[in-house]
Amino acid sequence: VQFVESGGGLVQPGGSLRLSCAASGFTFSDYPMNWHRQPPPGNEREWVASITDSGSITYYTDSVKGRFTISRDNAKNMVYLEMTNLRPEDTAIYFCYGRGTWGQGTKVTVSS
Repeated sequence: VQFVESGGGLVQPGGSLRLSCAASGFTFSDYPMNWHRQPPPGNEREWVASITDSGSITYYTDSVKGRFTISRDNAKNMVYLEMTNLRPEDTAIYFCYGRGTWGQGTKVTVSS
């Protein structure tokens, strides 16, 4: 099982980014998928969003509701996190998580 995240970077407050996670090594469409994030050193990793195996139901932590959208493409074994109206407090390393396995993360910095 492997996840490879991409799409992180530096963005100004109010900006947008789309994170991608490529999955391999298992039957992707059988499992729900999640995004977590870990803010700068000293903070715990926190759950951000989840999506069911079919993609029909999504869940979000309160701080990102209305700004972030999780989606998936089971034909491509991909999961995405569309992030809009980004805030400095969204600065973190974002991780893909599923089937008990973490990706390596992609860094998002929101700063002017």
